[in-house]
Amino acid sequence: SGLLTRLQTSAPTIRTLSSSNSFSPNIPSSLWKLGRLNHVAIAVPDLEKAQSLYKDVLGAQVSETVALPEHGVYTVFVELGNTKLELLHPLGEKSPIASFLQRNKTGGMHHICIEVDDIKAAMTELKEKKIRILSEEPKIGAHGKPVIFLHPKDCHGVLVELEQA
Repeated sequence: SGLLTRLQTSAPTIRTLSSSNSFSPNIPSSLWKLGRLNHVAIAVPDLEKAQSLYKDVLGAQVSETVALPEHGVYTVFVELGNTKLELLHPLGEKSPIASFLQRNKTGGMHHICIEVDDIKAAMTELKEKKIRILSEEPKIGAHGKPVIFLHPKDCHGVLVELEQA
């Protein structure tokens, strides 16, 4: 038998859930809701070069640089049609971005940020589900709203930021 025959017989079967049993009436719904993607954060070794790429080369609307000493970063937001990019650069030697850039010399994706409607309820439920949160209390993030970060080892290798909508 040829390769095509073996491929045809080993093709995976796709199953779909019927809408009648998608939700079990015995499972309580969350007290909080996950919202839209707010931004994707990118650590950059040269903030001015990165700003220039998005503004001068790609023509995006780019914010001014803002220092966030509590988080140890400088931030710049790049406005896109449906979300934003957050450019992150170290502020101080203890910056988490400095250690990220030591491991990733050219920069790279640092985290994603998703909005939630109730950050305190989200924290309570995530702790019950054994998802580690990297701080005991929310901190005020770049948008002036409470944020928390979820441990990447509990989120399939992705650092997830949740922001109060």
